[in-house]
Amino acid sequence: MANAKVLIRRLDSNAANFSVALRELLAHEQDEDATIEASVTKIISAVRQRGDAALLKYTRRFDQLSVGQACELELSASELQFALASLRHEERQALEIAAARIRDFHQRQMNKSWTCSDEASGMAGSRFGQIIMPLDRAGLYVPGGKAAYPSSVLMNAIPAKVAGVEELVMVSPTPQGEKNLLVLAAAALAGVDRVFTVGGAQAIAALAYGTPTVPQVDKVVGPGNAYVAAAKRKVFGAVGIDMIAGPSEIMIISDGSANPDWLAMDLFSQAEHDEMAQSILVSPQAEHLEAVAASIGKLLPTMPRRRIIEKSLVSRGALIKVGNLAEACELANRIAPEHLQLALADPHSYLPSIRHAGAIFCGVYTSEALGDYCAGPNHVLPTAGSARFSSPLGVYDFQKRTSLIEVTQQGAQVLGNVAQTLAESEGLFAHAQSARYRTQ
Repeated sequence: MANAKVLIRRLDSNAANFSVALRELLAHEQDEDATIEASVTKIISAVRQRGDAALLKYTRRFDQLSVGQACELELSASELQFALASLRHEERQALEIAAARIRDFHQRQMNKSWTCSDEASGMAGSRFGQIIMPLDRAGLYVPGGKAAYPSSVLMNAIPAKVAGVEELVMVSPTPQGEKNLLVLAAAALAGVDRVFTVGGAQAIAALAYGTPTVPQVDKVVGPGNAYVAAAKRKVFGAVGIDMIAGPSEIMIISDGSANPDWLAMDLFSQAEHDEMAQSILVSPQAEHLEAVAASIGKLLPTMPRRRIIEKSLVSRGALIKVGNLAEACELANRIAPEHLQLALADPHSYLPSIRHAGAIFCGVYTSEALGDYCAGPNHVLPTAGSARFSSPLGVYDFQKRTSLIEVTQQGAQVLGNVAQTLAESEGLFAHAQSARYRTQ
């Protein structure tokens, strides 16, 4: 098969216009589509007002699935277990290995409640602390039909159950009744408590506000299309949400020690998600960059999702020449990529230089694809530069913290005077008097 000529852009950090070119490369306007926003607003309002009736209406309209009663939208636990039992041995084994590794990683994230005595301040018996509690109920959105991702079920559900969430409710559309056995099997493995065959903005609204059939949750997590993302934005505040994820991203820093074919395929692994995904390779070696470009041309014609990959690489991909690896690390901090691969002979020497990345993959054998499925750390990661201030999904997203304060009579004498002074300086005299009463 002939090589493909891919017009992936080349940038050089030494060029006079590099900053402008980089800004253009990274620019991605996630403008809110007015039509989608209007439709989502209408759907959410209908579900809030009419509950199950609206769910049934939109399920018929969007998924071509007609059921007589809303209770028929819920799958039984036996159906989930049947899906698990129906898998081929290789599929079940892969899911079980991935689930075990994900569970082991997230169990290490558990926070614990703590208290501290205030004796050092001369207030024996007074104490303060923090109580860690899981959410009561969480909702998980999972795309359905052919666009089904059992890995997303594991990555979202397992941290919730490790955190101690009492009830995990999954919603996933089944267009024309088409159910994905792998998704249902993953739900069974991960300990999902209830599953409803609803999707889109109507499913998000049902989770956020509740209906007679679908219970209201405290937080909604999981990926979805533009309608799902818009719905999550609108219901935030009524419930918590994980994040509004942008297109997938990968940045690879290479010293030339990795096989160019490997790196080309690593770039493809993100580009095949959709046309707006971003794949960037950075290296101080111009010849190495061109070798990877040749591999891209050679391997692209073999890809089933060739058209998507090519559009992604042409519109948002880049091969960037830098002066040295230290400069490459600074560029990574500037971009703050979702996935950062350090395809280096000695990646650990450069780890201290990386401040902003959703996940870091060290060494030429650590492909990003392993992180997507079975390495253990979560694959739900901050995108669009938000790794500067945000973190991967984890157990902590399904826990909440409550402060604990206990002051004795002796402590009230000390702290009461402090609070009184500060309250009066703010003009809040009831606050001041409340503290003063306990000093008398």
